Amino acid sequence: MNKELQDLDVEVKTLTGKLNDLKLEIGKVIIGQEETVEQLLTTFLAGGHALLEGVPGLAKTLMIRSLAQAIELKFKRIQFTPDLMPSDIIGTEILEEDHTTGKKFFEFNKGPIFANIILADEINRTPPKTQAALLEAMQEFEVTYSGTTYKLDRPFFILATQNPIEQSGTFPLPEAQQDRFLFYIKIGYPNETEETNILKHTTGSKKQEIKPVINGEEILRLQQLVREVPISDELVSYVSRIVRATRPETTASEYVKEWVNWGAGPRAGQAMILTAKARALQYGRLAVTPEDLKHVAYPVLRHRVIVNFKAEAEGITSDDVTRKLLELTPIATKERN
Repeated sequence: MNKELQDLDVEVKTLTGKLNDLKLEIGKVIIGQEETVEQLLTTFLAGGHALLEGVPGLAKTLMIRSLAQAIELKFKRIQFTPDLMPSDIIGTEILEEDHTTGKKFFEFNKGPIFANIILADEINRTPPKTQAALLEAMQEFEVTYSGTTYKLDRPFFILATQNPIEQSGTFPLPEAQQDRFLFYIKIGYPNETEETNILKHTTGSKKQEIKPVINGEEILRLQQLVREVPISDELVSYVSRIVRATRPETTASEYVKEWVNWGAGPRAGQAMILTAKARALQYGRLAVTPEDLKHVAYPVLRHRVIVNFKAEAEGITSDDVTRKLLELTPIATKERN
């Protein structure tokens, strides 16, 4: 192994070690939910955004706040409400006066979107006009106000939460905006042991202090390393076949034709490969495995495969469709000439 590869190996081990430290810091206040934390870190490493869904009381907000505290980045929380306006997110121009010349001028006052980690709390509580204010920021990492474009600092993550209950007065996210989220993470109830530990550690007077263990430059370097993780042509072909099989018009699966209204687009394939690379790097592996792809398939396809009314009536979800496709789609071996 030459010196360049040795240096890269040391760097990867150092940075992945910091990811483990990050998990430990979050674990000081978040008991259980290891898979959710892993998926959040996968989102970070892949440079995307995540939508978290779970019933009230599952520590969605606390988890994101704890994650932000363990990273040396600027954090802002936006509480989404029905009366929230786009300017409350992006910012607005205010009239200022130069005390020297007496001349008045407009100056752009930046909103909370100008941070590195944004918690969009209960995003489905605000109207579509305000939800759409996030679209440009999520895709282009910039915002435009009054004809002027402002770049957002990198790294930049939007972590949005929503509750699956109390849907009266809510505004479901349009499919176009859901597609901007790299992962759609569903948080379930803790098991009995975890819940007992939660009750034991959260009802006393002692509070755990979270310390920052990684900074923005290291996150950006990890994002760069993620894209350099190799993936075989066979696995790329496997991803393509999985994504194409979700579309009723191109699939050979009668299951998909019966239960799916709209399938996933090419962005789903990109997300699967990128997040599989990020997951591999989390575990210190410099190659994507089939298990990585199968693991990320659910949060990637969950909001991109739209089941029909018949499926909803029968209790068939997009996760069921994904599970069926993973069972039916083999990984092709390399063809020999």
